[in-house]
Amino acid sequence: MSGREARLLTLVLLAVCVLLVGPSAPGGAGSPPPEPVRDIVPNRVMTWNICNPCEESNVHRAAEIARFAPQVIGLQEACVRDVEQIREHLRSLHGLVYHVAYGPVLRDWSRCGGAPWRPGAYGQALLSAAPMTDVVNTEYSDGGSEDRGHLAVTTTVDGRSVRVINTHLAQRRQQPVRAAQIRELAAVVSRLDRAIVLGDFNSVPDAPELAPLWELAEDADPACRPSGTDTGTSTCETTTDWLTRFDYVFLRGGITALGHGVHQTRYSDHDLVHADLDTA
Repeated sequence: MSGREARLLTLVLLAVCVLLVGPSAPGGAGSPPPEPVRDIVPNRVMTWNICNPCEESNVHRAAEIARFAPQVIGLQEACVRDVEQIREHLRSLHGLVYHVAYGPVLRDWSRCGGAPWRPGAYGQALLSAAPMTDVVNTEYSDGGSEDRGHLAVTTTVDGRSVRVINTHLAQRRQQPVRAAQIRELAAVVSRLDRAIVLGDFNSVPDAPELAPLWELAEDADPACRPSGTDTGTSTCETTTDWLTRFDYVFLRGGITALGHGVHQTRYSDHDLVHADLDTA
């Protein structure tokens, strides 16, 4: 091979490498730089049923969470593998670093993938900017058509230590099962002086099964109460694609909401719900 042929071959090989790997310089085509690092909002909590199985991109899910940068977010219908990816995307693409606690209630290959003999874990998860301690994962005595439970941790919100509970109750057509689940949950909440209880309750505000929890806590939306109360209204902002209010941020022990919001998303059949809190 002549020197000229060797040089031509080298150039061809370099061109092939560039096509396969892409530009090496930061920000080149195919490798956009991460967004600027954002500050987490220290008094903000969120809840989001991320929908499963929905085959949504965890990049998009992370971007939705990053829009609001909460101190704590509770996820329902969450596979451990998905939460791992969401957490990594939050760190690498948005500069948001979270601790994680998992509350699996079952292993399900059809929902979470994995090997048929070792399917992925499915249930609740909590992401917190501050470390979490005293993690307790509890399955309800009766999950209904699918195992359900609640995940409790102690962490920091608005600079103060608080107990946070994330739950997902039985499906909407299983009211007697939810009633029993809420009695179990209320027994836990009643022992806490201060708590934030969030999640997908699959119950509208006036549902009889929610009554034990309304006796212990208030929703972060001050206008959203059972219609039989003095401040109650039957027009609470909806949080699902089928226009019902199923997702709540309940507050107990003098914790108050400075602001709240429901945010529609194309990446789940549930909206994101956030509350900015005063825990003093």
